[in-house]
Parts: sequence; C-alpha cells; structure tokens
Amino acid sequence: MSIEFPHQIRVNAWLTRLLSIPKLLFVRLVRRSPTAGRRRSLPVLFALSFATVLLLQNLTPVTAQIPQPRQEIRGVWLTNNDFDILRDPAKVQDALTQLRRLNFNTVYPVVWNDGYTKYPSTVTQRMGIPYFFKGTEGQDVIADIISQARSQGLLAIPWFEFGFMAPLTSELASQNPHWLTQKQDGTQTSISAAGEVAWLNPFHPEVQKFITDLVVEIITKYNADGIQFDDHMSLPVDFGYDKYTINLYTQETGNPPPSNPQAQAWVRWRADKITAFMVQLNQAVKLRKPNAIFALSPNYYDFAYKLQLQDWINWVRLGVVDELAVQVYRNDLQSFVNTISTPEIIEAQQVIPTGIGIMTGLRNRPTSMQLIQAKVQAARERGLGAVFFYYESLWEFGPEPTPQRQAGFQALFPNSVTRDTSQFRPRTPSFNTVSFPLYTRGASAQTNRGYFLDVIVANGRSRPVLLDTGSAGLRVPREFLGNAPVKRTGQVVRQVLRDGTILEGEIVYTNVRFGLISTEEPVPVQVVTSRRCVANKPNCSAKSGRPFSGIMGVNYSERSLPYNPLRKLPGNLSSGFIITGKRGNSNGNIIFGLTPQNRSGFNLTSMTAQPAMTGVPGNRWDSRVNGVCVAIAQTTMNNNCNGRMAVDTGINTSFIEFKSASQMGKLKPGRLSPQNTVKLAIPHIFEYSIVPGNRNGFNLWNANVSPQLDQSMVVHSGIAFIDEYDVLYDSVNGQIGLRDRN
Repeated sequence: MSIEFPHQIRVNAWLTRLLSIPKLLFVRLVRRSPTAGRRRSLPVLFALSFATVLLLQNLTPVTAQIPQPRQEIRGVWLTNNDFDILRDPAKVQDALTQLRRLNFNTVYPVVWNDGYTKYPSTVTQRMGIPYFFKGTEGQDVIADIISQARSQGLLAIPWFEFGFMAPLTSELASQNPHWLTQKQDGTQTSISAAGEVAWLNPFHPEVQKFITDLVVEIITKYNADGIQFDDHMSLPVDFGYDKYTINLYTQETGNPPPSNPQAQAWVRWRADKITAFMVQLNQAVKLRKPNAIFALSPNYYDFAYKLQLQDWINWVRLGVVDELAVQVYRNDLQSFVNTISTPEIIEAQQVIPTGIGIMTGLRNRPTSMQLIQAKVQAARERGLGAVFFYYESLWEFGPEPTPQRQAGFQALFPNSVTRDTSQFRPRTPSFNTVSFPLYTRGASAQTNRGYFLDVIVANGRSRPVLLDTGSAGLRVPREFLGNAPVKRTGQVVRQVLRDGTILEGEIVYTNVRFGLISTEEPVPVQVVTSRRCVANKPNCSAKSGRPFSGIMGVNYSERSLPYNPLRKLPGNLSSGFIITGKRGNSNGNIIFGLTPQNRSGFNLTSMTAQPAMTGVPGNRWDSRVNGVCVAIAQTTMNNNCNGRMAVDTGINTSFIEFKSASQMGKLKPGRLSPQNTVKLAIPHIFEYSIVPGNRNGFNLWNANVSPQLDQSMVVHSGIAFIDEYDVLYDSVNGQIGLRDRN
C-alpha cells in the first residue's frame, strides 16, 4: 500500500545509515547494565537489565511553528534501573510526590522486558514462566505505582518495553522455538542495548496472540490509563527468513522472499504485516477500554521503517497511535533541533499529543541541566512535549547537585498541566487519500484481462477481486470470508453479469478491508453460492467450472443491495476515487479520497442524480458520462452526440447498444471490423479513437440492439479506455473526470 504524504521526505539514506553506526554502537554499549556481561540465564539479572535506547539521525530540517497542544506531555520512564526505588512503596510515594511537585503529569513504568513480565501475569504463569519483580513487601510493584500515581494526579501508562524481543536463553524463547524468526543465514539473534537477543516472529499467529493476551491483561488487570510500545514493537530488517514467514510470503505473492533483506517489496510486505497486527492490537485494547492511551515511543522514521520495519507514521495515520514520543538522544543541540523538526513529527503533532524522548543522563555519561533545558525549550517552541529517560538520572547522575537539577525542572514547568484521558477515543484514519495497486490477473469472469484489487472480507485472506465500474456491490464466494463476525440477513439476491452468468447468494453484513484500510462499519456483501448461465447465453463464464474470483462493483447507481463498499470508507477516503490504468509493465492504481491535488488536470462533467434508496448511504448517481458524440467509420454513425458512456472496467470486450435497429442505420449488429474505427468525444472533456481488433485480446467491439435502454444509445468503453485516460468518480458532487494520460 502506498500513502500520499502531506510532507515530502528528503533523506539521504546511505548518509543517514553511515552516520548512525558509531553512535548506535556507543549509545547502546554504554547503556548496558554492569551485569550484562554475565550469563543472562540467572533470572534475577533479567530483572536488572537496562531499558533500550533509540538512536535518532539527521533528516533534512523542516521548520514549522505549531501551537502548543492543550495537553502537553511531561513524562518520565520508570525502568529496571529504578528497581531499588520501585520495589519500596515509601520510595515510590516520595518519587511520585516529587514529580507532581515539579509539574510532571505522566509516568511510564516498565511491565515487559527480558522475556519476563514485571507484574504477576496469569498469561506467563500458565506457560511456566517465573515472576521475579516483587516489591520489598511481596507486593505487586506495578499495581502500587499505578495506584500511587493516580492519587497524585499523574497518568500511569505501562511501558511494554521489549515488544517482540526476548533473550534466546529465556524460558519464553527456549520453550517456543517455533515462535522465533531468523536471518537468512539461520542466525536467530542480534545485538541490542540489552545484549544478545532473539526475536519473536511478529507474523506468527501464536506470537500475535501471546502479545495481545499480555497487553489486554495489563489493561484489564490494572485498568491502566494506557499502554506504551517502543522501537522493539518491530523487527530488524535482516530477519524474516524462518520457514513460517517464507511460506506465508510465497503463498501470498507467488515468489519466495528476495535474498536482499532490504528489497523494497519485501520490506513493505513485512512492515505492512506488523502494521496490520498493530491495528488489531489497538482494537483489542479499545474494546476493553475505549479511552486507553495507545502510546508509541519509536526511533526516527527513516531508520525505523527501513531498518526495523516499523512504519509508525502510518500507524498514526491509521488512527492506531494516540500519543507519540520520538526518542532523540543526542548531545549536539543543533542535531537535536534538526531531528525534532522532521516532516513525520510535524504531521503527527497535528492529530495527537506528541513529545520528544530526552536523555537526562547515565551513570557513566552525565547530562548537564543546561543541555536538558535547551532541548526541552526547543521542543516546546515547536509545540512538543518531553519524556525523560529515566527517573533516577533526572537528578542523580548529573554534574549539578540534586537541588539545582530539581530547580531546573521547576523552572521548565512552572505551572501544572493536567492530562484528561476522556479525549482518547478510537480514531479514524487521518490521511485524506491512499493508493492501492490494480493487478491484471485472470479470473473466471475475465478470461483475458481485467483490473483486480486485493480485498479482505471478514478478516479472511487478502484476495484479488475484479474491479467493476459498471456495477455496484461486493460479491464473493463463501471461502473468501474469514473469522470476523458476519450478520446474516436471509435476503437472497440474483445478479446477472454481462456475459450471461447468474450469481445468486445471500446478503450479509461484515467488515471489508483494503490493505490496512477498513470500512467504518459492516457493509453488505453478496455471498455467492450459485453460478449458472442464462438460457440464451449457454457459454457464459460459469460453464468453465473455474472458481469464482469475486467482483467489487464501485458504481454509485445501485439498483438494490449490496451497495458500493467504498461509500463506507473512513473520512475523506469515501469522497470518491481515481483509476489509473496499466502502462507497459507497470500495474494500474486506484486512489481512494479526492483532494485538490489529485483532482488536478481532470476535465469534469456532471453525473445525473438518482433517487435516494433505503439502505444505501450518500447520494446516488448515474455513473455514465452524458452527451457523448459517437462516430463509427464506414457507417452512417457520424458524431451522433446523444449517447451515454459507461467507463466499464468490468469488461474487456467493448460494445455500443442501440434502443432499436432503426437507430443503427446501416450498421449491422455484431462485431465491428478493424475498418470501423470508433471515435468517442465530448468537447473540452475527451477525444478517444480506437481501431476495433484483438490487441492483447481485449479491445474487441460489438454493436447490439437493447430495447430496454433508457435512451437511444449507450457505449461501454471497457478497460482499453483506462489505458488512455485516468478516470475520476466524485461521489459527493456527482462528477466524472477524465484526464488524458498521453
């Protein structure tokens, strides 16, 4: 799936990666626990490992002044390094009281790292995984932190630190080896801030269920204000060559994964799979607690996507992320300022509370209060909040004495800012337009060529269905449906295709997804259970016995249910769509959502309004172009301009229908010859000319008599027309646009 970015990203990827290597190694090695060199098989050492650091690099700076958000994030991570404080209720009380006095408003206590939960988990106990993170009085440390934070008016958002990462020696990894993914050479581990770690396979359904169960348990067990993930809710780009993932990729694409782990399509496929899981995880959280804050603290975007398969800006656009804190641990102030001014951060802060992760020091690497204040001030000038790594280093490891550092934070936040969780409700996608590829795969109803769009029905597998601008409604076989809820209506409908195929089946309501974009609510779908030919067309597609591949009609002139499912896309995405056809070896595209930018260059003509229909949302339009002039060489048809034209992607054999034989003049019914050049035009809109024949098996033209027509002549131009023209359908204003691609 490709997304139209509202800001252009200009990054030299090779330079970024080159600059990142020494800093990445330095920061991550210096962050390791003093005990990290010992064998990690000792359970108590897992509980003492340090939290992971994110390394941010320069992107081309983009300056913008954004108004400060109403609910500025002023947070701090409570890590394993703070364990001596966190396990003592009295020290927790002192710490949270101090944070409240200094006008902080959010804490992020760690609940998952090293393959162990930091709370007594029923999920891991069932798996025989021990629990070590007990307090001095045997108490549940996380319950104590959350309870005391609430009493101080602080939000407590548990931090799911390790994500898909776990030590290879942990019980989790050793007991579930089939959950692990690997590199192409079979290597199962990588080096991280926590040492050598393995990676749970984010594409494996058992791993997804395990992570979901843990996250849901945290939300329900503590009624937590939310849940935060960081850069380890991802996968290093070198991984994904395990047997399960190879089979899944091969099944879905028809090819094995490329040997280059950074091949664009392979990166995109894995990143989209992780994104799809995050969408499902968000839904699971919101189902239990609609106002839970689904927070994220990632690496900078170019690094996160290309090297960690974490497409977090799309998570924001899809409405998955409620709060963002991009970690920018940099010593140089100018580099810090450049990094926090990137297009992705600017875009995110327009829709959700956004902050910057700021390093306040390490035991062997102190950070001055002056630098901390300069960074916070730079962030706040850009309307960004701040989250500090980590609690103990706020005033313990700096070059200044504790009172001076606390006074420094007091000066940064002289007034309190309370955060209200009631605003954090499930969000709809925030982008205005999105593009999907159209493939030219064969189907039972299209023996030669058509345009096919990948569709997911009821959480089933992604399947290519025929895109048909000449009909309305999604019609699929039963096996396309997944395990999502399906509401049956008992209403059986009958649809007759142009080639004489009769489709029969019940109308059901269920969710439909295009890539990562889901309809806002269940839409009507015809589940086709019977196919046969009409009597006068015995050689229809049903006769072949090939499986029915599905049809999605995107016409706005519905005659009965089901209706065009694009009507129920979220936000601006339902405003209309654009189809661009195949050129050379490239596929076509369909773009959901009209904007002033993507409407540019189209010549527009109005559609005819249709009466409202019960059960069909929005306006109904006759999606045929009016006033089309038709000329056919070597006939008496010479610029007759009273025709209508349907740009019909559902057919590859084009035709002209006449209400009566007398209106055809000397033109005889049947197939047109190459001498019968067809010219179609509307002044100032388009001029189209084609020689009937069999180019690529799809530009055959026929002339038919159809007494049931509502006017004298109708043209179905077929998919050859889309090779020459981009076609726009405006469902709001009732317009069709044509743009010459030559």
